[in-house]
Amino acid sequence: MAKKAQKKSNLRPAMESSAKPKSKGSHKNPPRRAPIVAPADHRETVNESARPRRSTLKGKSLIIVESPSKAKTINKYLGKQYSVMASVGHLKDLPKSKFGIDVENDFRPQYTVINKDKKKVLDEIKKAAKTADRIYLAPDPDREGEAIAWHIAEELNGDSDKVFRVMFNEITEPAIRRGLEHPQKVDQNKVDAQQARRILDRIVGYKISPLLWEKVRRGLSAGRVQSVAVRLVCEREKEREAFVSEEYWSVTAKLEGRNPPPFEARLVQVQGHEAELSTGEQSQSLVERIKTRPFIVKQIEKKDRLRNPLPPFITSRLQQDAARKLRYSPKRTMMLAQQLYEGIEIGPEGPVGLITYMRTDSTRVAQEALDEARGFVQSQYGPDYLPAQAHVYKTKKGAQDAHEAIRPTSARRTPESLKAHLTKDHYQLYKLIWDRFVASQMNPARLEMTRVDIEAGDALFRANGQVVKFPGFTVLYTESQEEKHADKKTAAEASKTDESDDDEERTLPSLSVGERLKLLELDPKQHFTQPPPRYTEALLIKDLEEKGIGRPSTYHTILSTIVDRKYVEKEEGRLKPTELGVVVNGLLVQHFPDVLNVQFTAKMETELDEIEDGEKPWVETVREFYEPFAKRLAKAQKEMRDVKREEIPTEIVCEKCGRNMVIKWGRHGRFLACPGYPDCKNTKEFVEENGMVRVVDNVEESKEICPKCANPLVVKRGRFGRFLACSTYPKCDFTKAIGTGVKCTQPGCGGDLVEKRTRRGKTFFACGNYPKCTYALWNRPIPTPCPECKAPFLVEKFDKRTGPKIVCLNKDCGYEQGEKAPMESAVGQTTQS
Repeated sequence: MAKKAQKKSNLRPAMESSAKPKSKGSHKNPPRRAPIVAPADHRETVNESARPRRSTLKGKSLIIVESPSKAKTINKYLGKQYSVMASVGHLKDLPKSKFGIDVENDFRPQYTVINKDKKKVLDEIKKAAKTADRIYLAPDPDREGEAIAWHIAEELNGDSDKVFRVMFNEITEPAIRRGLEHPQKVDQNKVDAQQARRILDRIVGYKISPLLWEKVRRGLSAGRVQSVAVRLVCEREKEREAFVSEEYWSVTAKLEGRNPPPFEARLVQVQGHEAELSTGEQSQSLVERIKTRPFIVKQIEKKDRLRNPLPPFITSRLQQDAARKLRYSPKRTMMLAQQLYEGIEIGPEGPVGLITYMRTDSTRVAQEALDEARGFVQSQYGPDYLPAQAHVYKTKKGAQDAHEAIRPTSARRTPESLKAHLTKDHYQLYKLIWDRFVASQMNPARLEMTRVDIEAGDALFRANGQVVKFPGFTVLYTESQEEKHADKKTAAEASKTDESDDDEERTLPSLSVGERLKLLELDPKQHFTQPPPRYTEALLIKDLEEKGIGRPSTYHTILSTIVDRKYVEKEEGRLKPTELGVVVNGLLVQHFPDVLNVQFTAKMETELDEIEDGEKPWVETVREFYEPFAKRLAKAQKEMRDVKREEIPTEIVCEKCGRNMVIKWGRHGRFLACPGYPDCKNTKEFVEENGMVRVVDNVEESKEICPKCANPLVVKRGRFGRFLACSTYPKCDFTKAIGTGVKCTQPGCGGDLVEKRTRRGKTFFACGNYPKCTYALWNRPIPTPCPECKAPFLVEKFDKRTGPKIVCLNKDCGYEQGEKAPMESAVGQTTQS
């Protein structure tokens, strides 16, 4: 927190600590309190136009929010009669050192202050509360925020008559004042829903995780929702492994009419039936048969089509769009959105909340925000872009409608007007939110779609094209191809749809029915059907949302957790289960089918919603889950496969002692080991092919010589990727990183760029002079100068639709090469580390 804000709030920033909490006893189900209502003289209605900048309420008031940055923004709008303090997140939680739930006493949770620093914060809040006339609890307006407010209210129990709950959907002066004028009581139903979720998660995590430690490996964890997400990724991988690719062929004709330009048409029918060419012989026979036939325009169909704008963002859609368009992880997106919500320094204005609350599944928008957006469209784009009435979007069934959609707090704050005050990441995310919101209140785009059918003997070709007659909302926002076709289950479907899209985006020449076209080229092309694609983060969030698993506020946590736990890894931007993830998923599905059942998990989310709506007691929900779970847990403790101690015999003979080696499970997955350990410590890497075990030699030869002992260097694989080592190890322990043949471009450096891996296993390239030089990049550098701008090297970049391509890093250049450039062997171009 800034010094100025600290002075106003009398609060020292509280930092997270690893200190273990001291138990403060336990709490039974909290008693229901009478509604907390502000005294009548504190709820007067004030004329908005006559409202002064500073509050006119009498008495000293204390406002408690979650974050110091939010406290700083709120402080700017309120006078000296208000003190704003930050809890810095949760103050109390279940203890880390024990289970913390009294199962025999209606699952009574035993909450404790999280650590010593949080105790200091809580003591300061209590001290400030004693001198305050009114206390406003203003954590985030969701279940977690309600729980924070409830815990603080419990600690201030003696002052309950002056404690109120207030909600700020956005951190702007009008929203803050509206919240203070309409104080409420803590919503016990919302607290119960959060409490039920927390207890369910504790039961699953605290009971299953030790079982995984015992049977698989120390440090593993299971989660009520995260384990279901891992199951989805594992099942998609099984579908891919079981997929049998099939060959198919397409035929494209390049044609020219009386009017330019030439265009392409695709074969769609043969002899009145859908064209299905499965072999090269079939396609070549067809080409030979029709290439001498006249190509005649048979039919031209034109129709207008409207492309409607999309609703403003909800949490899951924001995470998906930021992943697709900005390549932001869900965790990064939510961190940036939280900062935009709490307030960003905008020059002389100070901190300003730029967006509304970012955890929501409602598309509802306040009337004043609609009016402002429509006024902006009218003034900036003109009446043609403004619909006769404001667009109102339907919120999906089962959504919580407590908050508005994610939108800018003012449409007048354009991204360009704020660019100088925002970081690049903040700017890009704000622009995405602003563009989609303003576009949602614009007229649809009008397109003229053209379809031309062309006969060539018994074959029918088709060309599609479109002309944009009115751009409408697309002047601001367009959806990505992946967003349009995220429902395509296989790459083959997506590929065919992409081909159709390519056709639609073409502009066709002016043609007439009966016109004879000139055949320029007839091109048969071989294809193979593709397995279902692996999930991207965006598509996994979409699947979780559609299946009713988790809540918008938890998706980013789910995805970051399964990657951090090494159950899932990213490969070319897509999620792939690790060997560890497959093993753990298999054990959990076998022994805890309900916990990992998609429908069961979705049902639990529905029940949590019912608790929040006051339709079901939380204890009943927890008990219904726990009783069958406890029985399965007891059975699993006896019957679960002991992977850690398992030794699977193989036919591979240990060359050191002659015993048959066995497959064991270690920290980094399965490996071959000699059963004679500890007398024989021989180990090897292996792969399984068609049920057979084959040893993988993890040592490659290189052309380099060890500078210490003059023996050859070899390429080895370690925890953080490949590296060069002396072939005489352990006699000589010389090692160095594998280079790329590209020199670091930082002034005065001259080091080599070398290949490295992060702790999460992702490959990157960094200067070998680290830590003196911190230059690094994700894309592999290619030792080839740019032919356009003469930059010293190019990089290999992977595009999800077109595959790998060679590009120039110079943004002003834009050079791009679809095919891979010739690349020298990386081995032998090294830097000592």
